Amino acid sequence: MKVSAMSMVFITSVILLLITIMVVMNISFGWVFYLTCFGQIMVIVMVYKVLKDQYTTNKTFDDFYEDYPVSDHN
Repeated sequence: MKVSAMSMVFITSVILLLITIMVVMNISFGWVFYLTCFGQIMVIVMVYKVLKDQYTTNKTFDDFYEDYPVSDHN
């Protein structure tokens, strides 16, 4: 199954948020340590997938922001 770049960003974010919750709840150091190591690997994989993603768009810097086009307010 191919995981998209955006779903990889979501999964990695959830893992790193889970680490924060586990630390606040005083979960065993072993669990937090191994999940942190796994999270760091996931960050590397996530960055690789985002950079290698074949995403294209027709937007340019001249379009400014999509929800606030410059052409409408000049």
